[in-house]
Amino acid sequence: MDADPLVDPLADPLAVELIGIHKRFPGVVANAGTELKVKRGSIHAVLGENGAGKSTLMNVLAGVYRPEAGEVRVLGARRVFASPSAALAAGVGMVHQEFRLVPTFTVAENVVLGAATRVLHMGTVEKQVADLAQRFSLDVDPQRQVWQLSMGERQRVEILKALWRAAEILILDEPTAVLTPQEADELGSIIRQMANDGRSVIFISHKLHEVKQYCDEATVLRGGKTVASSLKVEDLTSPQLAELMVGDATHTIRRPEPTQACATLLMVENLHALNNRKLPALRDVSLSVHEGEIVGIAGVAGNGQRELADVIAGLRNALSGSVRLFDRDITNASARQRFRAGLSYIPEDRVGVGLAVQLSITDNAILRSYRQHRRGPLIATDRAKAFCAEIVSAFKVRAGSLDQRIAELSGGNLQRLLVGRELTAEPSVIVASQPTRGLDVQGVTAIQELLIDARNRGLGVLLISEDLDELLAISDRILVMHGGRIAAQYVGVDANRSAIGLAMAGEPA
Repeated sequence: MDADPLVDPLADPLAVELIGIHKRFPGVVANAGTELKVKRGSIHAVLGENGAGKSTLMNVLAGVYRPEAGEVRVLGARRVFASPSAALAAGVGMVHQEFRLVPTFTVAENVVLGAATRVLHMGTVEKQVADLAQRFSLDVDPQRQVWQLSMGERQRVEILKALWRAAEILILDEPTAVLTPQEADELGSIIRQMANDGRSVIFISHKLHEVKQYCDEATVLRGGKTVASSLKVEDLTSPQLAELMVGDATHTIRRPEPTQACATLLMVENLHALNNRKLPALRDVSLSVHEGEIVGIAGVAGNGQRELADVIAGLRNALSGSVRLFDRDITNASARQRFRAGLSYIPEDRVGVGLAVQLSITDNAILRSYRQHRRGPLIATDRAKAFCAEIVSAFKVRAGSLDQRIAELSGGNLQRLLVGRELTAEPSVIVASQPTRGLDVQGVTAIQELLIDARNRGLGVLLISEDLDELLAISDRILVMHGGRIAAQYVGVDANRSAIGLAMAGEPA
């Protein structure tokens, strides 16, 4: 790590200055002269569509990537980071959208991994992590192994990693995706206190109301370039920010019109199931999804939502109870049998469950339907690529080549491909778990409209989301899960945000 020894870091009012950053990958220019200035003691939003260059730019700042050209200045000094650990040593910590955890390590071991310069007593570390978790309302057991955690709990571990390192510059990528409205407000208060203490927070979010609520300034990227910098957030409306991001006016999602109750497509009755630690995760859960209905499942991560989706999809066994698709009992059916019967599943873990990261984009596109693309015993490459190209085009997946490894795609483009693959299977029931996580404004709107269109065509949609605004926007009914049970139910059009938030936290309305 090189630094400019002639600069007094205390004399510079900027915590971060990125000047003319260029970074490219095969077939893709991620950053083309990108600029960013973040003041000390501020919360700065970085906005843009998927593929705008936000994550790449932040990875340059965090030492993950080396730019081909441009200059990185941190706390007034020029820096050339050879690694993320070098960036951490300079005070830059990042919570990545895609988790960077060791599944077989405990929470505490992951928190200190790569940061320890001496032998640490794990009992002391576990207490430190527990104290941080309590202080910042990030409920997670320091002794649990990461593979046992839900996706929401894993994100909390990533946040704790940065907090434990006491970073002066903290980069947060979609940090409130797994929080209730009340918890999101608490996080907003926490990062505001950090800013008041002189730290700088770079806040990446597609939830523009969060940007308006939490952030001081914003920089907007489009096509790898900075199109607006150091904007005062209080002077702009959410539609104005959205227009800067996408280059034209955007429209808000139109809530589906209420419909009369129709035939039941999916019926779950008295369902009990265990989590990965062999502890009760579902306790007597009953619900139904009808034709032409979106049923939303709200809840803080770790309250049984993942297990519910897995049991319905055939990826987890039920202890008791039943799952019926139409009039067919599928409780003990295989995942393949369920898919053939008309069930599609969009898992929350797109990398670990939904996609095979070592395979190509084309291979992933045909995972559900590879038998339809065979010519004799082999895959017909031309047929498979044509099918993949249709998904890529229809769902606006940005990729350099259909042959490239899917691991090279951004998080949002991974999600677009996964959702596209599942929706093109022409299902009767869709179980969608966090289908818009990591997508930009246009992507979120597009996926929500696709779910509404599926609902209007008579499909049943079970939408599991930790984004309460999304549930309120498109659900016909909202069920709240807490402690593995259905704790409350609301009709979508009459649902009250505060009441749902309290139910998510286990509080009576």
